[in-house]
Amino acid sequence: MKKLYSFMLVLVLGMSLAACGDEETSGSESPDGGDPDKLVIGFVPSQDSDTIADTVEPLADRLGEELGVEVEGRVLTSYNALVEAMGANQVQVGFIPAFGYVLANEQYDVEVILKSIRYGSGTYKAQYVVQADSGIETLADLEGKVWAYPDGASTSGFLFPASQLMNEFDLDSVEALQTEFFSNSTAAGGHDNAAIAVYEGDADVATTFDDARGELEEEYPDVMDKLKVIGYTDEIPNDTISVVPELSDEMVAEIKEVFLSFNDDEEMIEIMNSVYNWDAIDEASDEEYQVVKDTYQEFKDSITLD
Repeated sequence: MKKLYSFMLVLVLGMSLAACGDEETSGSESPDGGDPDKLVIGFVPSQDSDTIADTVEPLADRLGEELGVEVEGRVLTSYNALVEAMGANQVQVGFIPAFGYVLANEQYDVEVILKSIRYGSGTYKAQYVVQADSGIETLADLEGKVWAYPDGASTSGFLFPASQLMNEFDLDSVEALQTEFFSNSTAAGGHDNAAIAVYEGDADVATTFDDARGELEEEYPDVMDKLKVIGYTDEIPNDTISVVPELSDEMVAEIKEVFLSFNDDEEMIEIMNSVYNWDAIDEASDEEYQVVKDTYQEFKDSITLD
């Protein structure tokens, strides 16, 4: 069996083309080789959204005004695409979840500078969602079922649930989890899409952030009754705002200061909340994401070669 590193590498390489854009969409270096005269901020929708680029435009404009450079908000198709875009310096500032940050830090020395605060907390949990009348009551009942997850690089949607299940049921590989414990698994392309797959009967269980069902109530008014939660993972560090190593310390400090000032700007926080349910922004350090690094390392160590 392949090592998880190879598994993740396949995911990254498979999606890296989506991260490759024209030069005009990349940050451009200043003539003296210093900080770019254009910053690109990368986003990946946690829900299926065709309007996120328009939604974040005022945020990008405000950041540009404060920094005195052009800032473009760019929506990528997946977490891995965002990681690869940052690795290629096509995106300089990434709104990236914990697992995506760990991959970006390991592969490209991307640095976390800020984190989200939701409901007064810097951490959250992943949940397992099934149909209320499915008869599924415990994680053990998931054996032989169909699993929908948002993205292979999603912290709450994939990494933490997969680690929990592999440990609890003594599975020695991601492949065994996806094809032997589960009868099938599918990347749904978003937390909402994973939950909808269960709602519509296309999957038996979805792993999402807690509580993704609330994002679906407008379109699916009975979702809280039709879908139930049967379990949670351990606490997970919140999403990050991370930067590429090519930026100077001075530029990074300015970016951090501007984002922190948004805590006092109701319009900016409303944008953060509408895109990612962020209530506030706080400083963050690499050490806070050690639990995610340890979980990822546990994955890598749990896989053996044939």
